[in-house]
Amino acid sequence: MLRPNLAVWRLLLLLLVSLATTTSAYARPADSALQAAAAQAMAGQRGTAIVLDVASGRMRASYRLDVAARRLVYPGSSIKPFTLLALLQAGKLDGQTALMCKRPLTIAGHKLDCSHPDIKQPLDPAAALAYSCNSYFSQAALRLTPEQLHDSLVRDGFTSSTLLVPDEVAGQVELAQTPEQLQLQAIGEWGVKVTPLELARAYRQLALLQAKHGSTLDPLFDGLLQSVAYGMGHNAQPQSSMKVAGKTGTAAATEGAWTHAWFAGYAPAGRPAVVVVVFLERGHGGTDAAAVARAIFIGVAEEQTLPTEGGKGAPR
Repeated sequence: MLRPNLAVWRLLLLLLVSLATTTSAYARPADSALQAAAAQAMAGQRGTAIVLDVASGRMRASYRLDVAARRLVYPGSSIKPFTLLALLQAGKLDGQTALMCKRPLTIAGHKLDCSHPDIKQPLDPAAALAYSCNSYFSQAALRLTPEQLHDSLVRDGFTSSTLLVPDEVAGQVELAQTPEQLQLQAIGEWGVKVTPLELARAYRQLALLQAKHGSTLDPLFDGLLQSVAYGMGHNAQPQSSMKVAGKTGTAAATEGAWTHAWFAGYAPAGRPAVVVVVFLERGHGGTDAAAVARAIFIGVAEEQTLPTEGGKGAPR
């Protein structure tokens, strides 16, 4: 009996996610508590924030939904979990594949030096994701063909609207023509532009996949957890027993010599209930976007501990 491979399952999941959100997302109102948390966290900021329910796909809170649906930008390092997913599913590396960070890094004129702590030993995939190591991902990307990375990002939904909002803009994924373009695409600096809504849907797919993934994908989910526990996304963790998993991104702007900031993740990390995506104009992911996300996750943590009629915490 033939069994569908992981790529087919991902495509089927994307279709089911789109169908579910089409039938329910437009009419459902945002949750007032999380909406207030998102609005307060984004006060004075230029950008957008999105909170999606993992189980249903409905939008639980948003700030500047027009920006979320129509702002098309490079994702920066927030795309690295999907590069790692492509590598793991293609069998190009495993949890023990360790590479040394070369620190100074220039690719096709783009200066992309690693800024994470120098631990002076090779990084495995989970640690590379946690530290957002450009050196690791640019080296590992060359194990993929341009078609493999392109097709994987398309399956992740980065060329199709989410159907959460009318008149959305769809993302763009190009086919790399040179090794340098492939490397830059793998770290979100060339050949892939996404909307914040598309990124939120993609992280929702990761949250759904976490519950049923095999050991092959352990480095991906360990890396997302470690990113917030001690890595570049540590500013997103609230002072709470609720653990957050996610990834930062700092992407070059096409409008000028500045950067845009991303944080995308989900919580609780062990049993995801919500996805949070923050995009900030002219910001940095690890400091600015992660800090805004933390303020929203505080609202999520408070919701997780609300008593029910039976006297127990909320069943999430």
